Amino acid sequence: MRRIDASRAGSRNGGRVGVTYKYFGAPDGATAARVPISMRPEELGGDELGMNGMFTKIKPETMAAMVLTGIEGVPLNKVPPLELVVLHPDYAVVKLPMTVVDPLRGIGEEAVGAAAFIWSTVPDRGGPRDAFNVYQLLHEWQDFSHRLHEAGHQPYCLVWP
Repeated sequence: MRRIDASRAGSRNGGRVGVTYKYFGAPDGATAARVPISMRPEELGGDELGMNGMFTKIKPETMAAMVLTGIEGVPLNKVPPLELVVLHPDYAVVKLPMTVVDPLRGIGEEAVGAAAFIWSTVPDRGGPRDAFNVYQLLHEWQDFSHRLHEAGHQPYCLVWP
């Protein structure tokens, strides 16, 4: 496994570009790697990848940390690395550990609220800082977790400038 800085994937001439992240489910890495390079993210409805995806500006490593720190109590420095599936000059595909989506399936409203509050108070972290925004994002991630589980898929993220 290799940790990558997703904010640099797709950057040109070393400059930083706006990055979109599309989270999606796929049964395996080979399927996830077949992301069409000619399609723009808004055209990737998810059907060709097996399920509806989720667009956001939140980096996959931040999503992983948000769930694992807020719900599981994992310290930031213990959040597992992402697995690089494809690195192309125009995009990257990374696999997130199942531990990033599994904890959300069995928790209720109070636990989502507590996780949002916990994440909003963690020092030296990226991502949204407002507890309500984190709460909304965790709810979206919770729905995504249920869709992944029902389809028997693993979580992946397309990083697209």
